[in-house]
Amino acid sequence: MKNLLALLLVLVLTTVACSSKPPSIRVTNQRSTKANVQVKFENSSTININDVTGGATTSYQEISEGAVAVTAVIQNESVSPVISFTAQKDKNHTVVVLNSTPPALRIDTDDK
Repeated sequence: MKNLLALLLVLVLTTVACSSKPPSIRVTNQRSTKANVQVKFENSSTININDVTGGATTSYQEISEGAVAVTAVIQNESVSPVISFTAQKDKNHTVVVLNSTPPALRIDTDDK
């Protein structure tokens, strides 16, 4: 009986330790003007995170792993900054629209 309980405990711990969560993405806009952000994945699908007002941060959305290209169209700006990164399991990715001249993007990555 003890062996069965020990085996069950090891199985549960292994399952919990090996489980992984899909990557997530959100947008933080440090500018004073609105930004529309397009997130394009290596499989050619896209998501749009539009109307992110100045100073706002969106909630996280789950995305697929792999290569990602991000483009921001910023209100009253002629330059649309682009950045690429690799979305990884068990990671939260934040696209930061920087308050810089010219406009730029940064990717912050944290563990889930």
